Amino acid sequence: MDKQKCVVIGYGSIGQRHTRILNELGHRVAVVSRRKVDYPYLYSDIKNALLKEEPKYIVIANETSEHEVVLNRLADLGYKNKILVEKPLYPGNNNQLDFASLFVGYNLRFHPLVQKLAEKIRKLQIVSVQCYVGQYLPTWRPGTDYTKSYSASRSKGGGVLRDLSHELDYLQFLFGEWQEMTALGGKFSDLNIESEDHFTFIYKTKNVPIVTLQMNYLDHLTQRSLIINTNTETYKVDFNNNTLQINGEILQFETGRDDTYRNQHMAVLNGKNEFLCTYEEGLNIVKMIEMAELASREKVWVSNE
Repeated sequence: MDKQKCVVIGYGSIGQRHTRILNELGHRVAVVSRRKVDYPYLYSDIKNALLKEEPKYIVIANETSEHEVVLNRLADLGYKNKILVEKPLYPGNNNQLDFASLFVGYNLRFHPLVQKLAEKIRKLQIVSVQCYVGQYLPTWRPGTDYTKSYSASRSKGGGVLRDLSHELDYLQFLFGEWQEMTALGGKFSDLNIESEDHFTFIYKTKNVPIVTLQMNYLDHLTQRSLIINTNTETYKVDFNNNTLQINGEILQFETGRDDTYRNQHMAVLNGKNEFLCTYEEGLNIVKMIEMAELASREKVWVSNE
């Protein structure tokens, strides 16, 4: 892989991870941050970073609520090369942006369990899908005050719908876009946050008659799982233990904490788009989130038209 000049916009925890991984891959990586951080190639604004670095690849990893502003700023400055914007996209993003390649950072698509499932279920008739993800917000990010995190703030893009939207994406990736849906969610716990801490979906796709998904900020066990039923087989995925059970057979997979991010970056830089989340697919997730909020608020079924 040719070495590229890269710029990471935002230097919070996820921005630092992207920076470290791209450095480990041997690329020249500069950072844009309004904060004074300990990094050798640091810029306080995007314009100077583009002028000095002339990057071929930009990763947008600042607050969700600022993603649209940054994308429009890059377009105004004439940037035309590759972009990976961290999930989720924000309401108001548009599909008129003119970049060579624009992808959304749903890196769970690069988990070996998801890729194995994509291979296994491609031609199967699926009867039902049950998905679950839960993590206790106060212990999610050690050393930080959860009440001051973006997760706690609805205006900054927090809440389980957006924070845990990996599930919405990989379900779309594996089973297709939703057609009809209802949902129930909100702030139900004692957590000191203003965003929603629970959401449950029931929906169908063109090929799957029923998909259920529950996501929450309350699970002290930290669980992420998926069950797929066909007429002859049941597939059970445990992301915590990296196992795939097919009826009585259990398959064990090995993956490191950074592997999905690393493979995602390599796919973007090498032009291998099979597992990448396109900008249009990312916009579909935004629409699904907004329609789930509508369904919950109005207590109705909604259609993806």
